[in-house]
Amino acid sequence: MNFENKVVIVTGAAGGIGKEVVRKLANGNAKVVLVDLNEDAIKSVQSELGLTEANSLVVKADVSNEENVKNYVDQTISKFGRIDGFVNNAGVEGPAKPLEEITEKEFDFVYGINVKGVLFGLKYVLPVMKEQKSGSIVNTSSVAGLIGSPSMVLYNSSKHAVMGINKVAAAEAAAYNVRVNTVNPGVINTQMMRKIEANVAPDAAEAARTAYNDAVPMKRYGEPEEVANVIAFLLSDEASYVSSSSYTVDGGLYNV
Repeated sequence: MNFENKVVIVTGAAGGIGKEVVRKLANGNAKVVLVDLNEDAIKSVQSELGLTEANSLVVKADVSNEENVKNYVDQTISKFGRIDGFVNNAGVEGPAKPLEEITEKEFDFVYGINVKGVLFGLKYVLPVMKEQKSGSIVNTSSVAGLIGSPSMVLYNSSKHAVMGINKVAAAEAAAYNVRVNTVNPGVINTQMMRKIEANVAPDAAEAARTAYNDAVPMKRYGEPEEVANVIAFLLSDEASYVSSSSYTVDGGLYNV
């Protein structure tokens, strides 16, 4: 897809899906802003993908911190003058434990990144796009935002929150020609899934992976680039009449 002269922010750009989104955008000639808490990792992605100072910007940010979010938006405007796309992708899986064992610290950590990070990103990106009267936003939720999974209450409920935030943002932005959608990955072959497997079954992570794999009708994990392909479509002009929608990328795992 052609993203020539488009400026796109990607949070969680050092992660499995984030990196593949950056790759897809770079291949489409976009100017990409890579945002992540791990600055060394996003610099490595920038170097690996052959991005230059002219067509990319690296910003270290804790997305749960409102000032950090405002800063990555301000830096984007300062360097590139506009924002055409926003991939609101940063997220964490949280602990795997029964609901009654969840601590306030764990709640604050997961909701800080998965919910506050999404909301703050929209808070500062939407005004820019509304003023431009153009733009496309993709919020990364999860199939976990559509169901309830035992022992994953923080991850599940935070992704449900993303779905609700997305609907409100889409309704508020539509009159300004700004589109807002979610992509909901299933079991994807990323480091996050390795952590989930280990958290769910500390002594049998490989068995957990096999069980997840077998539960998918396609009988395999998805690859990060398969999610990136859908995100790129939603960012592109090819999806010009698509908003407030939810796209599952899960091999048919959850037919809801």
